[in-house]
Amino acid sequence: MARPHIEPFCDRDVNFKNMLLPGFGRGMGYKMLSLDNDTGACSMTVQFDGGYSQAPGFSWSELEMIVIEGELQVGARKVRKGHYFFVPAGYALPALSSTGGAQVLMMYNTGEPSHVEATEHHPLSQVDLYHDIDSYMDIPWAVGNVTKPSVASGCMIKLLNYNPISHAMTFLYCMTPNFYQDNISYHDCAEESYHLWGTSWMMQFGDLPSGGYFWRPAYINHGAFASEFGCIALGRTDSKLFNHFHYNPWTTPVENRARSAARIYQRDPLLYRWMMSKDHNHPHSPQDFEQTMARRGPDYDHAAAAVSDGKEHHHWHGHHHRHDGDHDHSHSHEHGHRHD
Repeated sequence: MARPHIEPFCDRDVNFKNMLLPGFGRGMGYKMLSLDNDTGACSMTVQFDGGYSQAPGFSWSELEMIVIEGELQVGARKVRKGHYFFVPAGYALPALSSTGGAQVLMMYNTGEPSHVEATEHHPLSQVDLYHDIDSYMDIPWAVGNVTKPSVASGCMIKLLNYNPISHAMTFLYCMTPNFYQDNISYHDCAEESYHLWGTSWMMQFGDLPSGGYFWRPAYINHGAFASEFGCIALGRTDSKLFNHFHYNPWTTPVENRARSAARIYQRDPLLYRWMMSKDHNHPHSPQDFEQTMARRGPDYDHAAAAVSDGKEHHHWHGHHHRHDGDHDHSHSHEHGHRHD
């Protein structure tokens, strides 16, 4: 993933922007939390105004979302705060609406936000992966032992989604009041977190309140950490979460990566050689996020771009992303792929 390190950031500090991409109804605002310039994948806080409605349809990207506040009508069902959805690319959701308005965390994992009106799933969609659940009421809290070694007692989780191939996870986690862990850790995976409620503290980055967010790439030190009154947050990783614990706050990501690689070398020398030989090789040039669909034009072949079928296709997109407030993350990027 090519998202930059964003930490700390609070979405309460910026205003909603109107969603202008085709397929989405009027009355949808968004706050961009993080954006992958390579793919258009992003995480957004989304506000659906009262009376919002959206036709049945699917996204070209895998989508995860959780209701932060309010209620959503999804087909014949009404879902409330804490309801979580995992929606594979090409999976047609029923009509979506909100009478009184709702706020939702939406994460497009494999491409930019899109909505194609449809009542049938795309024929290549992995429909069996779809699931949704009331994460607040229908799943018990469990000790935070999905990570090895385990964190200090008082941090518990609810596992919402797990990819057995990549070991990526989505989960709720909570810190009980007066939770504290005194060591420092880093991981081999990227970490993402959004505070649904409450405040936690991180030695390097300070307090993260309700609406607080971070996208933390691999090998960045974090900790000690604590929560005086407790918190509930949604967390995600893009691969296996292993806690490399230590007590030196001054080590760099390069040093941390080398220490992790040394462990991999001991366990699997061939994997180590592959890991150390690969690097990012995409060209870079600017293009605006809002112009993505206009640049593609009406004849753009989404299916060819979303599913590699062995035929030649072209894919162009560009993005612009800025966080206003105490910090500024501005970046833009255009790239193309040709698959023969």
